[in-house]
Amino acid sequence: MIKAIDAHIHLDMYTESAARTLLTELSECHIEALIAVSRHLDSCKATERLLMQAPEQVFAAYGYHPEQELPTENQLNDLILWIREHSSRMIAVGEIGLPYYMRLEAESAGRVFEIAPYIALLENFLKLAADLDKPVVLHAVYEDADVVCDLLEKHCIKKAHFHWFKGSHSTVERMIQAGYFISITPDVLYEDEIRTLVRSYPINQLMVETDGPWPFEGPFEGQPTHPHMIHAVIEQIALLKGLQVEEAAHTLLTNTKQFYSIPLPHLF
Repeated sequence: MIKAIDAHIHLDMYTESAARTLLTELSECHIEALIAVSRHLDSCKATERLLMQAPEQVFAAYGYHPEQELPTENQLNDLILWIREHSSRMIAVGEIGLPYYMRLEAESAGRVFEIAPYIALLENFLKLAADLDKPVVLHAVYEDADVVCDLLEKHCIKKAHFHWFKGSHSTVERMIQAGYFISITPDVLYEDEIRTLVRSYPINQLMVETDGPWPFEGPFEGQPTHPHMIHAVIEQIALLKGLQVEEAAHTLLTNTKQFYSIPLPHLF
């Protein structure tokens, strides 16, 4: 079986024992590496500890997840300073983006949601990524993705990875033309929206992810989310693209390695 990379996982959200066990299982599951994203300063620190435990398997991204309350000015300054001090150990800034689901929940409840401060927060991290010359890992779906595309252009950021993306046909076309990457989760096995997206997005701009420990449905109902699930994702992508599984796996692995500049041995 060809090896694969889980391009987006919240490794620090697993229990400490579960994360250790997961790391010991990667080799037998033919998982070469994990891109471990972060949610705030404590999350960044936890991700770094996991990186130090398995430096050849864990590749870290540091950032502030948008689906939470805004940080205070001091919290933001502390986080950005910490990231700058640890930038040599990270491969990307992330997870960053805009709070689509939190905003939707607030608006459904009749509450006013101010998006401007979140856009300003995102710009802080885009400026940081540009300054550090790092790719960005993005949480931006539907109409939020267009706002983020505007900001990426404003800050001249070319290497953008939209994880678990969903959006309109026009947004998809815009992202393809810009050369942005997306990653596909296990819901491609049972969600028509994601299957349609895979059919339309070039395979040389795709990666695969679990977003673990987020749980999945369909054939994964009731199962703890594990990186081994991305092999089923690869098989589905191959089927939807009319490719041999080995060809699809090779391309997806190469995409991820090249996007994140990961010098991994024994990839194939």
